[in-house]
Amino acid sequence: MYPKETVYIVGEAKSPQNNPITKQYHTFFVGFVIDETNNRIVDVDCTSILGLTKRFIQDLFIGEVFWDSETIIQSIEKRYLGSSQKALIVAYKNAKKKYRQALDE
Repeated sequence: MYPKETVYIVGEAKSPQNNPITKQYHTFFVGFVIDETNNRIVDVDCTSILGLTKRFIQDLFIGEVFWDSETIIQSIEKRYLGSSQKALIVAYKNAKKKYRQALDE
């Protein structure tokens, strides 16, 4: 399904206690498929309750350069007004950290 030039990385974060994501999954996870040739995000999935949330998060990330934190975070802050906004940003940053560590090994 994905070309050999892609990698998969997962970021995680705590979501608010009153969030249904926390009640069902306990942790907010975001998985990214990244094309290593250009660092573009080709697919993304997350622990969410609503399919609409998942599709909206895909719209925020797919096509973006994974390392372009400023653009991605600004887009999340402007467009994603759900209760797990902060968790989404933290999970993204966590995925970046994990990927950077993997590249440095």
